[in-house]
Amino acid sequence: MKPIRRPASLVGAAARRRSAPTLTTPPLDYTYDGTFEGLLTVLFSIYESKSPPNSIQPEATAQSGLFAQPAHRETDETRAARVWEGLLKTMSAEARARLYHVFLSEDAERELLIFRYVDLALSSPVDVAENYANADVRRVQRLAQMMFREKHRMEAFVRFEKTSDELFHATIEPDMDVLPLIAAHFTKRYADQRWLIYDRRRHYGLYYDLTRTDIVQFENPTGQKSTDISATVLDEREPLFKHLWQTYFDHVNIPERKNLKLHRRHMPLRYWKYLSEKQPREQRFEPIKNKQVIVGKEVSAGQKLLPPAG
Repeated sequence: MKPIRRPASLVGAAARRRSAPTLTTPPLDYTYDGTFEGLLTVLFSIYESKSPPNSIQPEATAQSGLFAQPAHRETDETRAARVWEGLLKTMSAEARARLYHVFLSEDAERELLIFRYVDLALSSPVDVAENYANADVRRVQRLAQMMFREKHRMEAFVRFEKTSDELFHATIEPDMDVLPLIAAHFTKRYADQRWLIYDRRRHYGLYYDLTRTDIVQFENPTGQKSTDISATVLDEREPLFKHLWQTYFDHVNIPERKNLKLHRRHMPLRYWKYLSEKQPREQRFEPIKNKQVIVGKEVSAGQKLLPPAG
């Protein structure tokens, strides 16, 4: 047996750990601009004013009480950076990344969950990342796993269409906000072509121009979906590419080994709308006719027939 050795970063973090400031003043309802930096600014304000949160909500969707006015906090990049770097004194880089994944999950209670996790980490003398007896730690881990699965599926199931100006375009509608997590994958994999991945649900996208990847948004003309692409904009060969891919998929498919239940488990139905091979066929599929029947006997088309003896 080998002794378990904690990474040096965790040992150092334990040595620098300080107890969390006591939150002694009356609680407040906090609002912020909906960005992760804005949430980090709220965390800074909570411990600076020592006022615990009744709620933390994006300003655009905040529901205020009858008598109390929400305490809005403007995003402060400097304070947000201090909080983000300071978290490494109480948790590992991996545990810190989970908090960002929780934020991107868009869970209804993500802000308070992140606050409770941070407060627990500040108050605990040991690393809390594996304290699965705690409900908040379990919830953070579960949401991080869900984000990982959604990220992996988006990387596998995105299908591009080529436009006439050499831009590869894809529209997605994931359950969680995965664009920030898949940017590095597509930038590295498709570094030699311009591409755009647009999130229809959240109304923003990633655009790569052969040098860098940026977050982009589009104006939405009245009466038109922001992601609609006219057939005249697509490359003239795009229908052929789609047909060739569908034909390839049909020919490598083995009907005798069809297991729809297993297929849907690995490729859930909600992703099928992204996949060319799952779209209706413009031409009916016909199996390859590579066999011929001679006197009741099947013979492969490439097999040479010997003349009858005598």
